Amino acid sequence: MKNSVKYIVFAVVLAAIFLFKFQIVGLDRAQVGEFRGSNLDDGVWNSLVAKDVNSGTFSVVIDSQEYSSDDIGCYMNSERGIMIPVSMLREAFGCSARVYDGNTLLVEKHGLSVSMSVDDYLATSGEDTVVLSSPLTENSKGLFVSLGDLANLLGYSYSIDIGDGIAVAADADNSSVIPTSYDLRDRGRVSVIRNQGSDGTCWAFAATSALESALMPEESPIFSVRHMIYRNSFNVSTSNGGEYTMGMAYLAAWQGPVYDDDYSYELGEEITPLTAVKHVQEMQIIDGKNYEKIKEAVFKYGGVQSSIYSTIESVDENSEYYNDETAAYCYIGTEKPNHDVVIIGWDDSYPSSNFNTQLEGDGAFICQNSWGEDFGEDGVFYVSYYDTNIGTHNVAYTRIDDADNYDHIYQSDLCGWVGKLGYDSEDMYGANVFTAEGDENIVAASFYATGADTEYELSIVKNFKNSASLSDRVTVASGTLSQAGYYTIDFDEPVEVDAGEEYAVVLYVKTPGATHPMAIEYDSGDSTLIGIDLDDGEGYISSNGTAFVNVKTKQQCNLCIKAFSDDR
Repeated sequence: MKNSVKYIVFAVVLAAIFLFKFQIVGLDRAQVGEFRGSNLDDGVWNSLVAKDVNSGTFSVVIDSQEYSSDDIGCYMNSERGIMIPVSMLREAFGCSARVYDGNTLLVEKHGLSVSMSVDDYLATSGEDTVVLSSPLTENSKGLFVSLGDLANLLGYSYSIDIGDGIAVAADADNSSVIPTSYDLRDRGRVSVIRNQGSDGTCWAFAATSALESALMPEESPIFSVRHMIYRNSFNVSTSNGGEYTMGMAYLAAWQGPVYDDDYSYELGEEITPLTAVKHVQEMQIIDGKNYEKIKEAVFKYGGVQSSIYSTIESVDENSEYYNDETAAYCYIGTEKPNHDVVIIGWDDSYPSSNFNTQLEGDGAFICQNSWGEDFGEDGVFYVSYYDTNIGTHNVAYTRIDDADNYDHIYQSDLCGWVGKLGYDSEDMYGANVFTAEGDENIVAASFYATGADTEYELSIVKNFKNSASLSDRVTVASGTLSQAGYYTIDFDEPVEVDAGEEYAVVLYVKTPGATHPMAIEYDSGDSTLIGIDLDDGEGYISSNGTAFVNVKTKQQCNLCIKAFSDDR
């Protein structure tokens, strides 16, 4: 019996060992089936990922500023690269970004120069050739560049989280984005050199030249100086001079520009009425010799209109302030500016010894003149950083749209910013009333910021009846403007108005340190302003946004507030 029990136990142990070994062998022989997704070609897999990402909304963060794919139209391509529009680079990266021959992008920042062409996987960075993960791409919406590639080429940190739907690029270089020297001539971004002769028209020559530079190299227009002089709302001629605010008013009112071929400087009379071929919607004013801001504007936007005091009136004259051999000019004194030029570059190391005047240090702006190619270096000369007037008042043309950007403009300030109005306070309210010409959408409004860091809030009042209606305003946009100047603000949402409906654009402005923050048009007694019409609009002002009074009745002026609309 005992032996039987032993056999039984032994048999159970053998059976257990057998079963355990069978299971282990079974596991050893088991095979894991390959997941079907791993058989997909990388191109197919990447396309599936891109399709999934593009089906929703994702964010791009560049130097702490967040952009939505819905707003800027960025997308993920089949190489899983985040492609962003070239049109946003200048503002988002704080760089110079220009397109040559329609297919080659040049980006400059921190002394770096990056160039790439459409559909080419090879780019140049300085003297090096770099392989891109995604090439510059053109589609129906324009040119797009890989955010990751550009970030790497410019020394940015870059990361992407597909799960969270966000790509982040941050500048790792804290140094100035502006190089120590820069010359738009080297980049094909200086307009043709012209000659004003003995006429007092430098203001118009400088304005058109700076405007042309701002469009180059993508476009190479030649605008009519004569049209700017004779087809504005001022009482001026070629002999009595002008100033930069006249050019700004002419452009802001859509009175120009027009092409020189249609109304040349030598032409006696305009053959047929001409309409603007571009709509200038933003012009920044840089005051107070802020050289870094001037350089930044030249770097990002193109030539900057500025002013000097000159004792020379033509190429044939000499001056103690001008060294003809080195084309170097410097005036130090109390005279106010009397001549406009275009700043097209700078050189921090330009020798002070090149000037007739003994100076404290080196450095000069490179300026385009309007005295023909026989003056200076083929029409260009150098103005010392120590010149009394250079950089005091400057205009940069920072938003130039095609002429079909909006269908209609509503305005009553054809002479633009003539003066300022206020309640001895940094802030105030102003409102202009317009009548809709048709069934339209009000989509934008414009105004002048009379100083740096101006805060604004824009509102619309539908079915305006009287000043009490202004309390029924609805906010459509708000923000802060870092520079003085003329700005057009697109609304967050369009506002529908019907044909014949009166509506009001209400502007709240707050300009630090100002006592008169609102730009106005009025007859100051200057002979150039005799044509100002105070009956072409209806405006209201208020110190608190509650009680409004008619601005013509109280102050004999028009407010510089315009509205823009599209047909419904």
